[in-house]
Amino acid sequence: MKVKDKRLHRKIRIRKKISGTSAVPRLAVFKSNNNIYVQAIDDLNQVTVASASTLSKEIKSKNLSNESAKEVGELLGSKLKDLKIKSAVFDRGGYIYHGRVKSLADGVRDKGIEF
Repeated sequence: MKVKDKRLHRKIRIRKKISGTSAVPRLAVFKSNNNIYVQAIDDLNQVTVASASTLSKEIKSKNLSNESAKEVGELLGSKLKDLKIKSAVFDRGGYIYHGRVKSLADGVRDKGIEF
């Protein structure tokens, strides 16, 4: 079994257990070799509430690092604060909670979003 297949199996296993609402959205993380993306998703209405990535205009750094992942988390956290959302459910997308994924989560937490 390939590494990507294993991650997708973990992702499916995680998604069986968690889902987001409009008051408590699901923060879905995807990372590629060059960028990291996060979306706040309302699964009941099937709508993306807010999103951020290293491709966003507000993010200054061009290289993918823990610092840029934290900036993405802070950007999403501030967008959620503007929407008056105080808590969320974190969906790590089958990735290990380590490195860039952890930095992104810490960036969201720094803006006051609880999960």
